[in-house]
Amino acid sequence: MPSPSSCPPYPESLVWASDRLRLLDQRRPPAEGVWIECRSLDDVVDAIRSLVVRGAPLIGVAAAYAVVLEEARLRSAASEKRRRLEEALDRLAAARPTAVNLAYAVGRMRRVLADDPPELGAALLAVARSMAREEEESSWAMSREGARRLEPGARVLTHCNTGSLATLGPGTALGVVRCAWGEKRLAEVSCTETRPWGQGLRLTTYELLYSGMTVTLLTESAAGARLLDGAYDWLVVGADRISPRGDVLNKIGTHMLARLARLGGARVMVVAPTSTVDPAWDGRAEGRIEERSGDEVWRSLGAGDPPPGLRIANPVFDRTPAEAVDLIVTERGPGRPGDKDFAHILGL
Repeated sequence: MPSPSSCPPYPESLVWASDRLRLLDQRRPPAEGVWIECRSLDDVVDAIRSLVVRGAPLIGVAAAYAVVLEEARLRSAASEKRRRLEEALDRLAAARPTAVNLAYAVGRMRRVLADDPPELGAALLAVARSMAREEEESSWAMSREGARRLEPGARVLTHCNTGSLATLGPGTALGVVRCAWGEKRLAEVSCTETRPWGQGLRLTTYELLYSGMTVTLLTESAAGARLLDGAYDWLVVGADRISPRGDVLNKIGTHMLARLARLGGARVMVVAPTSTVDPAWDGRAEGRIEERSGDEVWRSLGAGDPPPGLRIANPVFDRTPAEAVDLIVTERGPGRPGDKDFAHILGL
């Protein structure tokens, strides 16, 4: 989809190349341009688990292409191939359970298997391509809709990375920032470093500078202080899962920043496609928060192995309740949790 002339350019992080999936390695500085080539579903599972690829919409599309790769790799008879593909889909679904887009992609591919088309590989590829196109189109729709909600001269803070490196198209929350900048609506853009992996420091700053924007980088604690001081008008973030009533699972720190934004007079905008909405989620966090190795926290500053006896908690998502969110923007438009048209905005 062509970009509007007012929207600045953006980098890409996923390329389908007929017999392989190329993924920009997001563990490395994106300016290095290190790409990982995946030729099987297990290659993509490893890429998702190790954060080569991240961002809920991008994970979903990568997962869809992973099934295409696996179908082409398997040389079994038709019935045996379908059984092995079902097992592969189970492995894929477990790679990053918090991102509902992954489950969404797996579900769509399961339906293709259930339909038993005569040309299975072609049918799977058609769905994967459709998902990629849908995510790009929804990215543009969300970015434009969200940008319209930012008043001229707005001061914006964003958390984690939600741009083209996490999606297809200009992004979700960062797509809003990108389009608003192109429309000359923004007076200031800031982002958090996003501990411990530094997605904001390494990825968001790169994206915004790539787009010709000016950005201020903050630690989360400094961002909290500035929010309390009334330095921002909007906190704009993405989501990995949204409940029907508007509760949000997102990168750890989102809930803290949302509460501090409210205390400082800023509003909170969540930007995510309807593929992120989980109709079965009741909004409670129990069992939904992914916990990664504490070694990631210790080693993120260049330290060696953690000393014996030290326990490090490393939850990577938190829950922001619907009452702490002012606006949720999907490709269907903007809506406030609790409004009469909110279910339609969520695609329910």
